[in-house]
Amino acid sequence: MRFIDEVEIRVRAGKGGNGIVSFHRAPFVSKGGPDGGDGGSGGNVVFRASAQLSTLEDVTLHRFYRAENGRPGQGGKKSGRSGRDITLKVPVGTLVLDVKNDRLLVDLTTDKQEFVVARGGIGGRGNSRFATPRNRTPRRCDPGLAGEERKIRMELKLIADVGLVGKPNAGKSTLLSVLTRAKPRIDAYPFSTLKPSLGIVPYGVYQRFVMADIPGLAEGARHGRGLGHQFLRHIQRTRLLIIMIEATEENYQEAFNQLIEELDGFSDELSDIPRIVVISKSDLLESDKLKTDFSFEMKISSISGEGLEKLVETIAERLNLVQEVRS
Repeated sequence: MRFIDEVEIRVRAGKGGNGIVSFHRAPFVSKGGPDGGDGGSGGNVVFRASAQLSTLEDVTLHRFYRAENGRPGQGGKKSGRSGRDITLKVPVGTLVLDVKNDRLLVDLTTDKQEFVVARGGIGGRGNSRFATPRNRTPRRCDPGLAGEERKIRMELKLIADVGLVGKPNAGKSTLLSVLTRAKPRIDAYPFSTLKPSLGIVPYGVYQRFVMADIPGLAEGARHGRGLGHQFLRHIQRTRLLIIMIEATEENYQEAFNQLIEELDGFSDELSDIPRIVVISKSDLLESDKLKTDFSFEMKISSISGEGLEKLVETIAERLNLVQEVRS
């Protein structure tokens, strides 16, 4: 399955059914009264968030989605059947925007959350609706109204508690695979991560948090270099960031400053998220060779396991603090 996190489609709700002109017909009734029924309402276009999905790929199967039209009214004051809704399932974390004015219509953040993105047209009135004491045989009816039509853009922002941030090949994917059951692509060259990955980290007694790994941030990521701009939005919802500096970096402070510059330059949301700074791949250097002029909280190694238990404990503590501040 391809990871697709942005797509544009066109949607059209169903047209309302027409009302009809009809008069009651029965044996021995020469002039029956008006009995034309109303048309049915057009179907809606509905978006439903699903925790079972992680990509917008399914929505790209078509570029135009249309709900069913309402049926016309019938004699005997019978209303036409309403058109069926069409429901599009999208991942939790999907933003739905109106392309015409770039307005956010809804942020689908919970499983099974629904939003009507285009409403069906109202059915037209049949002639029975127009009968009055002065006009007992109206020959007027209304047409059904057109349904709403919109061009929609969807943007997926993954929902995670913790986001891993680092330069390419900083060991983020390996850390995620060790702490969770996620299986991100891991290679010994930059940009091996080509899509965000999510994993669940267990801790304590029946507790857990969700961790997200995004592609490495090269210089200029906030402007689109190295897929950075495309994927930085996936950590905007996180409550905590893990800044990973590789132990073999020539200059820890310079590498850190570059990452912070990319985060702060992308959005104010990212600059406000609390951070834990760690030195990754500590197994590649002796402890006495780690640079001491740079302030970091701990050193970790996904290969040897050094510092991983402490990291998980620290993350859990910080997440609890963040929750207390927000509540």
